[in-house]
Amino acid sequence: MDLIEAILTRRSSTRLLEPGPDRDDLLKLLEVAATAPDHGALRPWRLVLVEGEARHRLGLALAAAAAGADSASADRARTKPLRAPLLISVIFCPRQHPKVPEWEQLATAVTLVQYLHLLLHDRGWGAIWRTGDGVDAAQVQACLDLQDDERLLGWLYVGTPDPQARFAPRPEFDVRTRLSVLDGSES
Repeated sequence: MDLIEAILTRRSSTRLLEPGPDRDDLLKLLEVAATAPDHGALRPWRLVLVEGEARHRLGLALAAAAAGADSASADRARTKPLRAPLLISVIFCPRQHPKVPEWEQLATAVTLVQYLHLLLHDRGWGAIWRTGDGVDAAQVQACLDLQDDERLLGWLYVGTPDPQARFAPRPEFDVRTRLSVLDGSES
């Protein structure tokens, strides 16, 4: 698939089936995604893979975080990690650096995820980046062993796209509505 086609055809897959990519294939894709622009080569991110029975453990943490709402919310939260065979927890790990502000480091982490999403799509895998209230929950942060200076940005759910899924066409967008040109004359 050429790059333009990959970008234009990539969609978030809400229904993901077994199997997900095997560990060797995933590691190759992660190595490529890790080439995302990274001023200072700080690698201000880390990833936690959640698959198999570990999805139930994460579900229990999500349920515990949602328990204050009502039992139906806790039940829904408990099953969320079961929506895909693999969840990649995206953790932002900002570093103190005199020349690389935190916002730029966040852009690096987000770019890594977007690269990975495109690479997975190129290889025929489906994915969707999900967040929700659970990303800030102490129970979830403890489950994923987050440190005080880290922030969970969500999960990239990964699996085989449902062959029955249909996507609505993307609405057309005129990029000129968000584009201007700086006048070269001095004022």
